[in-house]
Amino acid sequence: MSIDMGVWAGRTDPEDGELGMRWHQKIRPADQANDEGIMLLGFACDEGVSRNKGRTGAFDAPVAIRKVLANLAWHHTEPVYDGGDICCSDGNLELAQHRLGEDVCRALRQKHKVMVLGGGHEVAWGTFQGIGNYLIQKQHVNEQQNQDAFSSAKAPSTPKVGIINFDAHFDLRNPPGGQQSEQGSSGTPFHQIARFCQLQGWPFHYACLGLSRTSNTQALYQKADTLSVLYKDDVELKQQNLESVQEELQAFIDQSDYLYLTIDMDVFPAAVAPGVSAPAARGVPVEIIENLLSQILSSKTQNGDSKVLVADIAEYNPRFDIDSQTARLAARLVWTIARALR
Repeated sequence: MSIDMGVWAGRTDPEDGELGMRWHQKIRPADQANDEGIMLLGFACDEGVSRNKGRTGAFDAPVAIRKVLANLAWHHTEPVYDGGDICCSDGNLELAQHRLGEDVCRALRQKHKVMVLGGGHEVAWGTFQGIGNYLIQKQHVNEQQNQDAFSSAKAPSTPKVGIINFDAHFDLRNPPGGQQSEQGSSGTPFHQIARFCQLQGWPFHYACLGLSRTSNTQALYQKADTLSVLYKDDVELKQQNLESVQEELQAFIDQSDYLYLTIDMDVFPAAVAPGVSAPAARGVPVEIIENLLSQILSSKTQNGDSKVLVADIAEYNPRFDIDSQTARLAARLVWTIARALR
């Protein structure tokens, strides 16, 4: 794990005092994380995209997003920390995902909300390992407290994690080595998550919004139906359908104890987000996704905390960006999510 605070640089407006602050003036390295806040983690990796026969270049995304984010105006009330990058430069994707999971789990234990900057969408399997391990540890603590309080074992509660993925693709592919293979790619993370949930006896609660039917085979739609996935094609996500989509999404959120939010930048039109591995011929308008994001980010647990534990950004590819257009959109999404989480 390396933390390069040098990327956090930009304009300063000292004449405006504290109200003139920007992100680069406020963000702190993770070793200064004394208070609960937002923990930013980077996943510099496109090994999964390479294995999935896509266009590589997402390795450089975390730094590129930070550089744009650095100059955005500070409108936050709680601290943001940079936990550095996990880098996968040796082809060992599985180790990189494991290490990301460890960092996500550690940040959650420290009571931070977590944002991960990918990287290909293989980031999702690393992120979810962290969420899963955190909740397993939390389960064990709760069981021990119950036993101490009542001197008898209680049936452990099963956490229900709602996974909401804005994406042109299901990313539910079976690994090349078979369904139980550990060798994944950017196309397999939600298959791997479904298997994790199965092994834990947890429900697999997955919503995929913004699918391009031309980019997902019949086999993937059939698999999604088998797994009871809530999905919406890009053609369904339009203003006249928004209310009914929000109703279905709210029912999904209400059935979730926690939420994991992941945004694949290829869900947006190529004219808006050209810097991705697989540009969308149609995509979903930004304002539709912003409406749905607002709904997701406003969801609360019983104690008033945000249901969203972790959010990540995937598949931004600086190699194919135009005038940092996609980086600006990714940074704005990070800004919006971070402000809502805290």
